[in-house]
Amino acid sequence: MPITAQHVRGTLDAYLDRHPDDKGSLTVLSDVLNEAGDSITSRKEFRGHVTAGAILLRPDGCVLTIEHRALAKWLLPGGHVEPGDETLLGAALRELTEETGITAAHVQAASPVPLHIDAHQIPANDAKGEPAHLHFDFRFLCRTTVNDVALQEEEVTAYSWQPADMLTAEPLRGRVLASL
Repeated sequence: MPITAQHVRGTLDAYLDRHPDDKGSLTVLSDVLNEAGDSITSRKEFRGHVTAGAILLRPDGCVLTIEHRALAKWLLPGGHVEPGDETLLGAALRELTEETGITAAHVQAASPVPLHIDAHQIPANDAKGEPAHLHFDFRFLCRTTVNDVALQEEEVTAYSWQPADMLTAEPLRGRVLASL
């Protein structure tokens, strides 16, 4: 069964219970969720749609980052929710496997509640007929002892294990460092 608006709302509520200071920055997500309903997971919902990602942490305190081909940016592994995904955490683990080759069998999720939810603008993509829109990225903390990565070269051009203190975005940085 595809991810429903009810699942997204439940995950958002559990997140805000842990991080009530983020409520103001996620008002836009709540508003779009109320308006869009179950289409909040559709990549054709251009008011904004849900994506899922993994903050993959090794025991040495390094976090996996990937260079995204289309955006030419270094990001955490993740991407769009697919119709076959049943949970946001499951979508994050699927995306991690697709982009890096690191399977869920080699990953332990810290919690079914995201460590961070980020709302950010995605630029228009004329080639795909997509206007500028928002991504609501549900980011789950995961742990691994794996070092080797097998990149999905259609979407990812490089990877790097970076010390967690090299993350610059707050409150993500502080939360990852606190989890070490």
